[in-house]
Amino acid sequence: MQEGKRQKQIAALLNEELNTIFQRLGLNMIEGGMVSISSVKVTPDLLEARIYLSFFQTKNAQAALKKVEDRSWEIKKELAARVAKQLRRMPELRYFHDDTLDYVFKMEEVFKKIKEDEQKKEEE
Repeated sequence: MQEGKRQKQIAALLNEELNTIFQRLGLNMIEGGMVSISSVKVTPDLLEARIYLSFFQTKNAQAALKKVEDRSWEIKKELAARVAKQLRRMPELRYFHDDTLDYVFKMEEVFKKIKEDEQKKEEE
């Protein structure tokens, strides 16, 4: 199902505000790695926002996700104060690990290995 205009507007607003909040609270750097919000998806009823986080060079992505979830009340409180004038109801925030970055790195490794194998065959 395709996202509606209002869903996209709210998702963009939440994404922008959450990025600012993550920087202010120091959640963009966890365990020596970088945490970024890759996307925000809002349900059609606008009552739930799914926040997809990508982790770069973090030792344990699940532990980093748990740290973000542990501070979710603080994030939601600040977010509610920032968007109170634009939204009637604050959506419920749910956090998910976006493994797209991991997939990209794995694919790059596979392509690199294929290229190396082809070069070895050409040399023989």
